[in-house]
Parts: sequence; structure tokens; C-alpha cells
Amino acid sequence: MAQRDARPPFAAIGGTVPPEFAALPTPCYLLDEAALTRNAKILGGLARRTGCKVLLAQKAFSNYDLYPLLAPYLAGTEASGLFEARLGAEEMPGREVHVFCAAYRADEMDELLQYADHIVFNSPAQLAKFGPKAKAAGKSVGLRINPECSTQDGHAIYDPCAPGSRLGTTRAQWDAAVTADSALPRLLDGLHFHTLCEQDANALAVTLDALAEKFGDLLAKMKWLNFGGGHHITRPGYDMATLERCIHRAQTDWGVTVYLEPGEACALNAGYLLTRVLDVVQNGDTTIAILDASAACHMPDVIEMPYRPPLLDAGEPGEKACTVRLAGPTCLAGDVIGDYSFDAVPAVGDLLVFGDMAIYTTCKNNTFNGMPLPSIYAREPNGIMREIVTFGYSDFKHRVGK
Repeated sequence: MAQRDARPPFAAIGGTVPPEFAALPTPCYLLDEAALTRNAKILGGLARRTGCKVLLAQKAFSNYDLYPLLAPYLAGTEASGLFEARLGAEEMPGREVHVFCAAYRADEMDELLQYADHIVFNSPAQLAKFGPKAKAAGKSVGLRINPECSTQDGHAIYDPCAPGSRLGTTRAQWDAAVTADSALPRLLDGLHFHTLCEQDANALAVTLDALAEKFGDLLAKMKWLNFGGGHHITRPGYDMATLERCIHRAQTDWGVTVYLEPGEACALNAGYLLTRVLDVVQNGDTTIAILDASAACHMPDVIEMPYRPPLLDAGEPGEKACTVRLAGPTCLAGDVIGDYSFDAVPAVGDLLVFGDMAIYTTCKNNTFNGMPLPSIYAREPNGIMREIVTFGYSDFKHRVGK
């Protein structure tokens, strides 16, 4: 599995901190409009050359104020439930809304069908329960399948093909369901798989071989095939030629419309988290800088993934003269961002700039310990900073009461 810590060194913003960064309050997120547009153009070019359709997976990036930068190049949005579906319908109007959820609530289905164009079910039981209503509403119905082909090493939490996975229907599960209910296949317009995580196209090619072996006969009867997400399409060095061959293979072999739903690739390397040093402490041989940004609250994937985010002007531990552990201010002992090396130990008040902070940050952050949510700014291509939203005490308080 291609992890984030294997990415190229942080080289955005010309390798320097623009002076206008110093005027922003910390911690704050800064979304780079030029980088978002660059990513969108890469994805749009892929769609234009191959005839595939690319969706924004909002689970990774849902800063809808920036959707107008992405919309001209995308077919629409992908949602994981009711609220994301509504957001996509409202903020990317006129585009497709695709929804997948591991299990849908009956009391949300009617409203969900107001927003969704495609709705994908995780199991034959969910397909049987809600598929007829979705079809009657004129929606395109799909089933998520599990080709039982893992292309990842470690981090089973992100591997939908790990043993015992709850995600997707195996061929054995499908065959058993059809034996019990022969009407199920007539509900299907397409199939969906999502097996990758920050991977190159070689993993997709392997997955398609498994897909052809296990589900090829079903695919020949489908209108569309959704390749899911996890494709690192906008990463430097990504094997675009292999991806395009995979798309053409599906189109040729099965006569399907191909969808991709990257989230990370839409906003990869398109945002920063600005933070300042609050204190520096020494514990034995370990120098620790405590920041006003928290891994647990503001960059939760650092702990959950885990990964070590890129930091401007910093090196690997031991690479430069001083190795320092960067940590957050919360009471969680594990609120640690990682170990970095510097030419000199950062001083209290110093500004640090983390890269690749547009994804899985603003849509996943939290107010644990009463930590304020960071403000969100946009950086226009001309360098002008624009405040999108700022948060305060009421945002913390009203999450737990009225």
C-alpha cells in the first residue's frame, strides 16, 4: 500500500513561507485554489480522453465553497449518506449524485432518493429491501462487490478486501442470495468496487483481473461499473497510461460506462495547516515542541492512518541537526504528529506549515478537550488570502446541547 509518508518532499509554495501567511491566525487550514484547479484539470483530462466519468468523493474533501473550481471537470459527487448526498446536490447542482452506504436507514430512504441519481447497496439483503423503491423512483441501482483481491500491505482498517470485511458482496454471497431470490439481478444497473487506498494503477489492473474472474458474467449485463476511489491519480509519477488501459478494458470487455470516485486525488497537496509553537520541553533525550494544532483534533488521520504529514523546511529524524517531536496541546498522551529534524530547534511563536492538509482534515476534525476548530481560508492564484469560515465557542457548545 502506497502510504502518505512515501510521497515526495513538501515542495509547494516555492519551498518558502509567503509573508502573508504570518498574518493568518493559527491554527488554520489554508486551501490552495491553484492546486485544486490543477488536480481538477488532470481528472478532467482523463475523463475527456477515455470517456469515463469522475466524481468527487466528499468523504475526503467537502469544502463546498471550492466546488466551483472542481465542477467544470467532474461528473458530480459521491456521498456516503444522506447529508453528503444533499450537499452534493445543493453545491454541485446539475451534476450526478452517487451514494454508497454500508447500510441504509429506512427512515432516510425517501429523502435520500430526492438527491441521489445512483444508489449502491452493500449487500443482497439491502438491495432486496430498498432496490425496488429506488428503481420505482427512477434511480440507477448498483451493488458493491468484493473481488476478494487485496493489493495492500498492512493497515487492514483501510483494506475492504481484508478477511472478514463488511464491505462488498462476495461472489459466494451473491450466488446464495440469487438462489433464494431470483428477482435480484433484475434490480441491478451496475456494479461498484472500492478496494484501493492511495495506490497506483498497477493495483487496479490486478483487481480487474480478479473482477473478471469472479464477476465477469455479471458485468456483461451491466450498464456501468464504478472503480471506486483510492486512485492516486494526481500524485506526481502516477501511472496514467495503465489507468487508461484499465478503463478501456472495462469499456471494451463489458460495454459499461466507467466511473471513478477519487476524493484524495481531487484535493491532493492542495491545502496547508498553519500552526505556531506554544512551548518547547525536554524529556530525557527527546525534545518536544507543543503546537497550537492537535493531531487528534485537527489532523486525525495522522493517528488513525497513521502517517507523518509533510512539513515545510523539515527533514526526516536525524537528517538535520536537531530532531524534535511535534505534538498537540490536548490531554491525550498520543497527541503526537511525528518526529522531524530542523537546522535549529523551533522557538516559541515560530510558524510551521504542514502540507497536504486539504484532505481528511476539515471534514474529520473535532473539538475534543474543547479545542477550537481551526478557521478555514482560501489562497487565490494571485496569492490573496480569503476567509471562508471561522469558528468559536458556540460551535463547540452546540455540538453537545442546545
